[in-house]
Amino acid sequence: MVKTVDGIRQKRLGSSDIIVSEMGLGTQRWGSADFNAPDEQMCHAFMDRAILGSGVNLIDTAEQYPIPSDRARPEGATEAIIGSWLKKNPMARQKVVLASKITGGRNINKRNIVLDCEDSLRRLGTDYMDVYLLHWPARYTPQSNWGQSLEYKQEVESYSSGRASFEEICEAMGGLVKAGKIRGWGMCNDNTYGLTASAYTARALGVAPPIVMQNDYSIINRRCDENGLSEASSPVNENAGFMAYNALAGGVLTGKYLDVPAAVDDPQREQARRSFEEPRGRMDERGWGLTLYRYRSAPAEEATRAYAKLAKKYGLTLAELSLRWCRERSSVTTTLLGHTTMTQLEEDLKYFQNPKPLPAELMWEIDRVHMRNRLPIFSSTRVGADWDGEGQIGEPIP
Repeated sequence: MVKTVDGIRQKRLGSSDIIVSEMGLGTQRWGSADFNAPDEQMCHAFMDRAILGSGVNLIDTAEQYPIPSDRARPEGATEAIIGSWLKKNPMARQKVVLASKITGGRNINKRNIVLDCEDSLRRLGTDYMDVYLLHWPARYTPQSNWGQSLEYKQEVESYSSGRASFEEICEAMGGLVKAGKIRGWGMCNDNTYGLTASAYTARALGVAPPIVMQNDYSIINRRCDENGLSEASSPVNENAGFMAYNALAGGVLTGKYLDVPAAVDDPQREQARRSFEEPRGRMDERGWGLTLYRYRSAPAEEATRAYAKLAKKYGLTLAELSLRWCRERSSVTTTLLGHTTMTQLEEDLKYFQNPKPLPAELMWEIDRVHMRNRLPIFSSTRVGADWDGEGQIGEPIP
């Protein structure tokens, strides 16, 4: 920890001189085509409250945002919303840490890293970014698969060609750092191999190594701890910061789907119809509900109910338990949170302003639940005998 601003602690991001608040603003849905997406005015209000009126200094976005997009709200619109706020508040640029991402996969090569960065800078209305990330790797990895698969599939890699090498990526990112276009770089939805190979390659080339990883992480998804990323990121190893997203597991860890299931899961057809007509969140939408099944698998629901009981026992909401647990993880530098209402933002600010750690006995109770059900979102009871190696959303299994 470097300092505390309005009760919110700020920490160094890996080996860099970039200081980020333990709570960051996630912007994936800002200006999106979702039913309850915040519009530009509301997004500006979020930044006014969190950044100008409190101790949050980090905004995380991507050139692909908003998600979902459409013709009226195209990709890049979220960066433009942030840019219009910065234009109204030019002095805020010195306070804000801006992180954005280049769309991953085959889009990543030396030429596009430079060009896409320039496009993001133009939409953001600034001449430099603090952090620039690959939205997902340029290569195949199960880390960027959002189903239940955990195992690396060598046969999938053999069909993957034309991807940028670690050398090409490190040269491009290192060049942007040297040119002053970015202060640091990293990867999102990547794994331990991606971090260590990038760091070793960068040092061999004499360019700036990655300083941060960003991954799905929550009380029901400790995958990054289980697969060694927390070890590789440690200050005694690669010294990379970590940005956790989906800390509330797509809204599941608010507890709002425990009494009335998500619409796509609900066996009561009339109740499901009402949920579809008046959705409580993404889980009540047919497309998102099916895609985000992992947070509602039977093992995930079992763990969520166990954590909800613990939260009640200790006088907390499930959301507060989940977020304060994330804050106390030694491997987590900052937790990125998306909001659709000012009420949600105020609640999250309150949680991160609370200086008290969770009781040691509660942390042990949480770990006891974890030990009985270690990676629930990567488990599933929906595996048909005739699915022939495919999981719930079509991902290769195992």
